[in-house]
Amino acid sequence: MSLEKLLQQGRIVRHKTSRKEVSSLIDIIKRDLSDAKVGGISLDRRFATAYNAILQSAMIAVHLAGFRPKGSGHHAAVFECLKYILAKQHGDLIDYFDSCRSKRNITDYDYAGRISRAETEEILKEAEKFFDLILKWVKQNHPEYI
Repeated sequence: MSLEKLLQQGRIVRHKTSRKEVSSLIDIIKRDLSDAKVGGISLDRRFATAYNAILQSAMIAVHLAGFRPKGSGHHAAVFECLKYILAKQHGDLIDYFDSCRSKRNITDYDYAGRISRAETEEILKEAEKFFDLILKWVKQNHPEYI
C-alpha cells in the first residue's frame, strides 16, 4: 500500500511537525527505554513500554515525512508508512515491529503473562537500535529538527 492510498483511505493525514514536537517525542522515547529496563515490573509491561519507544521513534519519521496516523488501527498505519519512508532496506525490521504490535495488543487487551524474558530483552535491544537509527536518519535528512 502506498502513502497516497493510506491518505485516500483516511488512515493518515497530512501533518506539519515542529522542532518542539520532535523533541517531545525524543523525551518520551528516552523515558520509555529507561522504564523498560526497570526490574520488578512484569515482562508484559516492560515489553509494551519498549514497544512504545519503537512506535514513538517511528512516529518521528512519519511526522517528518509530513503525515500522522488517524483513527483506529493507527499503530499499524505508522508501520505501513514507515516502509515507504525508510525504504525497503528496513522492511524486515518494520515487519518485526508490526509483529510486536500484535503481541503488545494481546498482552494489553487479552492475556497476561504471555511475554517471555527473551522477547522482552530482544524488543528492548531492537528499540534502542531503532532509536539510534531514527536519530541518524533525522540528522541526515532533517537536521533542522535536532
